[in-house]
Amino acid sequence: MSDVPYSPGLALDSAGSIEAPPPAEIAPAAAWTPAFNPWLIAVVVAMAAFMEVLDTSIANVALPYMAGSLGVSNDEGTWVLTSYLVSNAIVLPISGWLVKVAGRKRLFMTCLAIFTASSLLCGLAPSLATLILFRVLQGAGGGGLQPLAQSILADSFPPEKRGIAFAVYGITVIVAPTVGPTLGGWITDNYSWRWIFFINLPVGILTLLLVLRFVGDPPWAKRIRDALAQVDYVGISLLTIGVASLQVMLDKGQEDDWFGSRFILTFFILAATGLLSLFIWEWWFARNGVVEIRLYKNLNFLGANVMMFVLGVVYFSSLVIMPLFLQTLLGYTAENSGLVLSGGSLVLLFTMPLIGVLSSKFQARHLIALGWISLGWGLYYSALHLDLDISFGVASLVRVVQVIGLPFLFVPINLASYVGLPSEKSSSVAGLINFMRNIGSSVGTSLVTTLIARRAQLHQIDLVANVTPGGPNFHNAVAALSAHLAASGADGVRALKQAYAVVYQSTIGQATLLAYVDTYVILALGAVIMFALSFALKKNELGGGRVTVE
Repeated sequence: MSDVPYSPGLALDSAGSIEAPPPAEIAPAAAWTPAFNPWLIAVVVAMAAFMEVLDTSIANVALPYMAGSLGVSNDEGTWVLTSYLVSNAIVLPISGWLVKVAGRKRLFMTCLAIFTASSLLCGLAPSLATLILFRVLQGAGGGGLQPLAQSILADSFPPEKRGIAFAVYGITVIVAPTVGPTLGGWITDNYSWRWIFFINLPVGILTLLLVLRFVGDPPWAKRIRDALAQVDYVGISLLTIGVASLQVMLDKGQEDDWFGSRFILTFFILAATGLLSLFIWEWWFARNGVVEIRLYKNLNFLGANVMMFVLGVVYFSSLVIMPLFLQTLLGYTAENSGLVLSGGSLVLLFTMPLIGVLSSKFQARHLIALGWISLGWGLYYSALHLDLDISFGVASLVRVVQVIGLPFLFVPINLASYVGLPSEKSSSVAGLINFMRNIGSSVGTSLVTTLIARRAQLHQIDLVANVTPGGPNFHNAVAALSAHLAASGADGVRALKQAYAVVYQSTIGQATLLAYVDTYVILALGAVIMFALSFALKKNELGGGRVTVE
């Protein structure tokens, strides 16, 4: 073998010698390497991404405390979450265009500075109005951190090592939402809800200094001087209207009875009109569009986006269902339900890097297929083992089984999204793929809360039809309960009323349990459908891992 030192721009031929690809075929990534160790860069940008993803979930459990402290209702308090999600979702798809305007490193540091400063302001907010305003700023800053972190990783590592790099990024994106509620509950119970924002300050400042020192820009990620002079005001306006309306609709839909509410119907029309107009404008008319819609001409990229959207739906649905089930039906505290999720987080922490290694040895589409079938099996397993007597240990095991397939999906889908696209599109690719995952998570959260509510109503109707006063089973159950309560000291009339109440509560509990089971089955079917579509993805080149330009 040649003694020439390794460079990401070189590949091994069949004899084991180092050969350089022809100049015309060298992608930009092969012509540039970072000044510092890529793993150091990976840790730095992952810190920023972890902090941002953590913040999307850490505030959930603190909402009642915020509402009480600021003197508003719980419904008004939910705008603290909605405002963040709206501004976050708007920034994600335009991150590629923003890189042209500011340069990637400068934009990353700006987003990080905005996120950190607005975290301080959120912690100091004296009223709900100011808190919502600062959360909008925080969401705008945070919206650029995820895609830019992924884009930096994609360019800092040679293609054959991207799988491990994306595994590091995946740990932040997958594990942070499970840590958030537990950490938020602990901080709120032991200190104050304001500290869920203050904890971002030291991490944000440290990360900002590390980015300044260690992260650099490749030539294609530097500022394009005329980009700001060609601002796509129409595209930005349509994107803001469409995405903001969609996010508000998803966040408030179940609360306001969906299309039974004129408020939700109005936002649905605005979302549909805005997003459809955005697609038409960006595809046919915009010269310097803020969203690179034409990337979807690459069917492999389109397929990866669809799968990332469904992954967002399924993963965040499962993340919502288990704590909701444990807290509403079994009486778990937020902290204990978070501990049930922690077992799955540990599994992801150790398996994600392993999948990063496997991604350099196996086709991404084969790993994706394995991931979908594993996820489908895990969700169906959950449906079979869910009951009102489930123990803490069994619930933790169910959660572990649910997440086994996730590492086989997150890393390979991200890898597949870059196949056939040039390196100078990495920021736009990362922005769109993260946008689809985030929108999928919002859809998933709305989907499961709606499914559980609607299916519980249907099952309640079926069960109540069988609970009739003249029925022998109902009569025997009430009689036994009445006798037990009377033996405990209650008078006859009171014991009978309490017995009826217990039977009613049991019926409601069973109906709700069946709704959770139905929801898991529906999610499992979605995973199976994605398994069938996995084989439509293109093959990615192993070993050398070059990304071909089409």
